[in-house]
Amino acid sequence: MPKPTQIHDHAVPLIELWRSDLLESVHFGHAVVMRPNGEIVESWGQPDALIYPRSSCKMIQALPLIESGAGRDLGSAHLALACASHQGAGIHVQGVARWLSELGLAEGDLRCGTQAAEDIDERNRLVLDHESPCQLHNNCSGKHAGFLTLNRHLGGGAEYVEVDHPVQRAVRLAFEEVTGMTSPHYGIDGCSAPNFATSVQGLALAMARFAAASDTGDARARAMVALRDAMMRHPDLVAGETRACTELMRAMGGRAAVKTGAEAVFVAILPQSGLGIALKIIDGGVRAAEAAITALLIRHGALDPDHPVVARYLGPMKNRRGLIVGQTRCAPEFLQ
Repeated sequence: MPKPTQIHDHAVPLIELWRSDLLESVHFGHAVVMRPNGEIVESWGQPDALIYPRSSCKMIQALPLIESGAGRDLGSAHLALACASHQGAGIHVQGVARWLSELGLAEGDLRCGTQAAEDIDERNRLVLDHESPCQLHNNCSGKHAGFLTLNRHLGGGAEYVEVDHPVQRAVRLAFEEVTGMTSPHYGIDGCSAPNFATSVQGLALAMARFAAASDTGDARARAMVALRDAMMRHPDLVAGETRACTELMRAMGGRAAVKTGAEAVFVAILPQSGLGIALKIIDGGVRAAEAAITALLIRHGALDPDHPVVARYLGPMKNRRGLIVGQTRCAPEFLQ
């Protein structure tokens, strides 16, 4: 296998921030749109740039949960939480707590670590009730509940986040199969689980395979359908109020599933066109990743360009008084 391109090599400008008539910031990156047969429909930057997908690949990490049969009794809300990077709101915390209870497990069985709630209402509740956040508030707690469910099925030990644990071996195998490449590296994610590196192209290929999957296909295809449909059915569980994943999926009404990852990775699954999208902003700028995925969703017919949500991520920029002071827009090299 050829050596993948490093993240900074051949990146191109994707998103610009203008304030008045002065270019204030430029975000460079890589973006790829693919078909499930491996055809690159269009790309910017270097398709084989090596990245950590971070949380953008949670639907891939959840594949063994479904394919193994471990998740046969799970509902769509469980599957959405397994793919989630949530805000730690009440619906997320309570949903994961119920899931663990169904397994006969508890918060202490998680290995994701404690995280402060990002949801304002839940944060205020904790303060007023003199409570501390716990692992249920971790944005990855749903993914870890899925790992624990798979672990129950596989009969592995308690430390399910170790890279050589049966759970993570199953995840790596699925990850490499759907991305079409052997992962050359792994890093430890914020939730302590291994995160396997791949190329932007490999991540886009995986998303295209999710997009083209049919519920009349094999076990993997059916698992892909179940996970992508759960994300689109429960956008509030996948992220939360004010978050781009939730707002964009609501606006698209079942035309696409999208998922962000730390350090400005974003993916999209477009079932109607059978396309997969992956992008990475190399400076880690989240606002640029949100703007770029918004532009690509519009370009490929999943998002109405006139929908009010578009203005949150792309277009006129307002200050705290509501005055238009600049614009977030695609760089001339992007989408031309």
